[in-house]
Amino acid sequence: MMDASDEIPLRFPTHERAAAGTSLEDVFRLQYPRLVRLLARITGDCGRAEELASEVFCRLSSRPALFRPESNLEGWLYRTAVNLGLDALRTEARRRRHEQAAGAEVARNSSGGDPLTEMLRAEQRTRVQAVLAALKPVSARLLLLRHAGLSYVELAGALAINPASVGTLLARAAAEFEKKYRSLHGCEL
Repeated sequence: MMDASDEIPLRFPTHERAAAGTSLEDVFRLQYPRLVRLLARITGDCGRAEELASEVFCRLSSRPALFRPESNLEGWLYRTAVNLGLDALRTEARRRRHEQAAGAEVARNSSGGDPLTEMLRAEQRTRVQAVLAALKPVSARLLLLRHAGLSYVELAGALAINPASVGTLLARAAAEFEKKYRSLHGCEL
């Protein structure tokens, strides 16, 4: 009988993977700790690293072709983990920027501005709402979500549109908004 020190590692060379019957569980046991360490170095957060490593294996479970001998399973795992880690960093940075901007906006608005400024802001809000109501619904949604800080990829997902067309649609919506604003109110925004 073998003890723990005599165990054979579960690492399989690519050409032996199919013959050895590598399963998702085998790959998970071998690669999960490594992916968590890699992602923890990228994100600086062990809990987030575990979530991202789990996401890598969720994606792997829907890709049985990666278990074929000719595939580069380890390369796919690490590339996917790094991409998820970098995406998480970008998302966190974007979230932080939006929170800081929102905090600054709240501080600006709650500074007890004079009544005239408050009245002008309310009038501006009413005008913008009227123009948004006059736009095509998809254009209004696109402008509102972009103003809320969503990235192009997030906009495409939220509105179920092709990510490649988001920029064009956003530019058209902005031009349409400006044109309607000028026609309704005869002035610059």
